[in-house]
Amino acid sequence: MLRRAELRVTAPRIAVLTAAREHPHSDTDTILGLVRDTLGTVSHQAVYDVLRVLTEAGLLRRIQPMGSVARYETRVGDNHHHLVCRSCGVIADVDCAVGDAPCMTAVDDNGFVLEETEVIYWGLCPACSPQTTSRSPEQPSR
Repeated sequence: MLRRAELRVTAPRIAVLTAAREHPHSDTDTILGLVRDTLGTVSHQAVYDVLRVLTEAGLLRRIQPMGSVARYETRVGDNHHHLVCRSCGVIADVDCAVGDAPCMTAVDDNGFVLEETEVIYWGLCPACSPQTTSRSPEQPSR
């Protein structure tokens, strides 16, 4: 993966990629902790630098939902979207609703060459959603 991106293979780069793959949507501090668990002493700056290089190389995707710190994932290149829980902040991947990336077809692209679309669905995850035994006709099911 690193060689295909024409990057040197280093222990910090491997550790960051592994952490992001095994713990999708992790923030920098979480990744730093996971890398330190693997390698021992690694500076915060070194992890920031690796995250930047891997993101620029297209090996990581950086997302930053409103009100959240930046998070990283290894699922790149497929234009998927995210679900974010308003209560606990958990993030989950979700594919485009219909067809092959329909969100990439803008009504008016204003001359832009579209490369990526970011859609974030906000709501409550199953663990945070209030449990109700019956719903009135006005309440849609989830």
